[in-house]
Amino acid sequence: MSDFFDKKLLGKSSEFATVIRAARIVAMTDVLILILGESGTGKELLAQAIHLHSRRKQGPFIAINCAALPETLAESELFGHRKGAFTGAIADQQGRIQAANGGTLFLDEVGDLPLSIQAKLLRFLETGECQVIGKTRADKVDTRVIAATHRDLYVQTQRSEFRLDLYYRLNIVPLELPPLRKRLDDLEMLQHTFTKQLAQQHNLPPPHYSNATLKQLRRYTWPGNIRELRNFCERLLILFSGKTIEPTNLPREIQLDKTAASHQSDGFTLPETGINLQALEIEMIRQALHKTYGNRSQAARLLGLTRDTLLYRLKK
Repeated sequence: MSDFFDKKLLGKSSEFATVIRAARIVAMTDVLILILGESGTGKELLAQAIHLHSRRKQGPFIAINCAALPETLAESELFGHRKGAFTGAIADQQGRIQAANGGTLFLDEVGDLPLSIQAKLLRFLETGECQVIGKTRADKVDTRVIAATHRDLYVQTQRSEFRLDLYYRLNIVPLELPPLRKRLDDLEMLQHTFTKQLAQQHNLPPPHYSNATLKQLRRYTWPGNIRELRNFCERLLILFSGKTIEPTNLPREIQLDKTAASHQSDGFTLPETGINLQALEIEMIRQALHKTYGNRSQAARLLGLTRDTLLYRLKK
């Protein structure tokens, strides 16, 4: 019988499968998890899957988008408040942390959480104590936290936009979902699955994609990732139900991206002012190691090198 991972997190590409295997392992623990990835890659779905395969699956799964929290309300939304604690507090309000007691709190876009709240969140993560606004005594709360962000939190710490101690506390087990452009082996399967599901939902015959169309879709960079692909499938289903979709039927941005993709395939464009090749190589290796948290094999793959070649260049 398929589980939530199999039903909702579809894909067999190597990078994606590695993340899912790690997620299944950490789901059985209460360790803090930081899900990384571009917008639209499925970070909340992964958090839900981890919750449903944990010992907390009978408890609540509470999600909150930190980017949508006004700074003046963020503390109250997370920690709750007592009646009369501040102007406008006309009744007691339970915070999201308490609401997720016995379950999981998913902090989406945690990189956008106001600095003024980060210290209080850090204390909760370290002690399990939730300090309600207007209450003198902190309450113990058994809530697991899974955070997610599309930002580079380490870079934010260097800009004093994110607390370094909170970054290290959250970054115990990072899981990075690859963008769709890096898992194109899954593209046709995802497109077929979404089209089939949406055809049943709308009670319409699915369209057929010609081979030329499928090739064009593989050349597109999919900046909106899985979310963009699903929306694309729904649009084409509604407009071309039961018909064959040719490249000329594709949205304008996908047709235009063909030129951009062909330019990108030509390689790096040398600036008129020239470059320092050695400095560029050092910087690319540094970035690759940072993105893969020091994993040299993965860094080598990002750079298009063998592991031995990367090790040689590191020594050099």
